[in-house]
Amino acid sequence: MEPLLDIIQISKIYLNGEIETHVLEEVNLKVNSGDFITLMGPSGSGKSTLLNIISGLDSPTSGAVIMNSMNIVGLREPELSAWRHENIGFIFQQYHLIPILTAYENVELPLLLFDTSRSERRILVEAALAIVGLDNRMTYYPRQLSGGQQQRVCIARAVVTDPLIIIADEPTGNLDYGSTEEVLELFDTLNGDLGKTIIMVTHDPHASQHAKTVKFLEKGLLIDDKQINIPREDRVYSSPGNFG
Repeated sequence: MEPLLDIIQISKIYLNGEIETHVLEEVNLKVNSGDFITLMGPSGSGKSTLLNIISGLDSPTSGAVIMNSMNIVGLREPELSAWRHENIGFIFQQYHLIPILTAYENVELPLLLFDTSRSERRILVEAALAIVGLDNRMTYYPRQLSGGQQQRVCIARAVVTDPLIIIADEPTGNLDYGSTEEVLELFDTLNGDLGKTIIMVTHDPHASQHAKTVKFLEKGLLIDDKQINIPREDRVYSSPGNFG
């Protein structure tokens, strides 16, 4: 079966004058539809850079990023922007909600880029907010919501367009324990019940246990490729190093 996403020999080098910084070194990664992959590693190991390349926010120095048989490397920005809107849902550590918009309006924003009627948008937004348990907070502004609720609005915004892949960069990094559990349970639902494909970066070993696959980056190299096939409640995290 052809993977949904195929990362082939991706390298990234930043130049500062004559100084080269190698951030990623010939990384290969196959992502199948319905996967839930966690990327772990020390700060500076290239995790967020890899996410940015996967989502078309950054370009590799060499290599290919193939989704549905199309290599997005080399696409012009207008084409890349349209591709992102259609295929990628973003969840960040910082919520990036617009403070003057309600929860409903924040979730509706990405739909405004599509040819959808107001009634169609309402159906989709209400469904997305119901999935994250905030259908009773649609008219609330971000300042009226807790951190965990704001992150759930972000999750609703990420899924409202039904993207092929959800990209989550440290999604629980700013949350307390209770809110972290709520967000991770939502990821379980999105992946296990709704079949959404998720790629998540985290420093949190507990969060990583919710993924089906945990991969480790160190100094730009993918050093672990172990599939986890045991029930979530029975998983035990084992780290190859210090990822604090």
